[in-house]
Amino acid sequence: MIESKGLDEWLSGIREELKAKTYKPQPVRRVMIPKPGGGYRPLGIPNIRDRVIQTATKLVIEPIFEADLEPNVYGYRPKRSALNAIQEVHERLCQGYTDVVDADLSKYFDTIPHKDLMKCVARRIVDRNILRLIKLWLKAPVQEQDRNGQGKITGGRKNKLGTPQGGVVSPLMANLYMNRFLKHWRISGCSEAFRARIVSYADDFVILSRGRARQSLQWTQDVMEKLGLRLNEDKTVVRDARKEHFDFLGYTFGSVYFKKTGKPYMAASPSKKSIGRLKQKVGGILRPGEKGAWPDVCTRLNALLRGWCTYFCYGTTQIAYRAVERNVYNRVRLFLVKRHKVRSQGIQRFPSEKVFGEIGVMLPRPMKTAARRVP
Repeated sequence: MIESKGLDEWLSGIREELKAKTYKPQPVRRVMIPKPGGGYRPLGIPNIRDRVIQTATKLVIEPIFEADLEPNVYGYRPKRSALNAIQEVHERLCQGYTDVVDADLSKYFDTIPHKDLMKCVARRIVDRNILRLIKLWLKAPVQEQDRNGQGKITGGRKNKLGTPQGGVVSPLMANLYMNRFLKHWRISGCSEAFRARIVSYADDFVILSRGRARQSLQWTQDVMEKLGLRLNEDKTVVRDARKEHFDFLGYTFGSVYFKKTGKPYMAASPSKKSIGRLKQKVGGILRPGEKGAWPDVCTRLNALLRGWCTYFCYGTTQIAYRAVERNVYNRVRLFLVKRHKVRSQGIQRFPSEKVFGEIGVMLPRPMKTAARRVP
């Protein structure tokens, strides 16, 4: 479509549709992606035309809502990241907020009530054209496949819940609705009443308390019910971080001991699940049937490692990186042994120094420059 018309003419067509109010979004394509803990997460992917319009709209409205978001909202915001949320959790634990509610919202993106969400939007946006666009995207039909592989259309105007993950404006809408809960927490004085702090990233959040975690959990359950949301009772748990560990955004938090002194300290480190997922991805790149040229394979491997090292750069990382380095070395060595038909384990021909040197594989090390404090 863009190639046949040319970019300028294609954009002009979009502009005319918006001015004439004849624009209607195309059905969102639903794709199911596997979740790390099992099961599948539905993604709703708009087409290029709709993504362009959503992006333009987001550029206009995001600064308006940004001024209203609570400071403990870290997900999908300018100059904030998951690393900032991880740093906040770790610092609160070190300050003594060790009674933790590890919360999990059940199907958050799929259950946000449209009516209440639009009220949140309308408090700051009065332009009817913008409100109409957001409502159209919320009501967009969903194109998916049934069990027989046949295409079908669901959702549409009758749909009253959810903002599809995968849309450009969906994270902003999700932040806006979660902000209702966080603002109510602040206005109700819960930080003082429960001696607690909340750290939120999209639909993931933890409540860090000084001895009143169960009371804060009960309050949260009641408020979420009023908002039309629900905590997953099987996955939402209360932990004592001095005795137990919990995972948040790929990191494990909890008390560990110094080897030399035996004294405990509160640590943040890459979780076992995160290390396991990386190993699985490394194995996928270096699979036995891979026929690509080594420079191309090495480039993909290094891109994976670089991304992992950029994110997992905070806290206690030495043990995790030793495991990752050992796994990457062994995988690369065995891959090259098979490719070059070496009649041995390849330890002498492909030593660690050569793999992470001449052969070009990135040595996994935390990239400390990635972590920065919220201004």
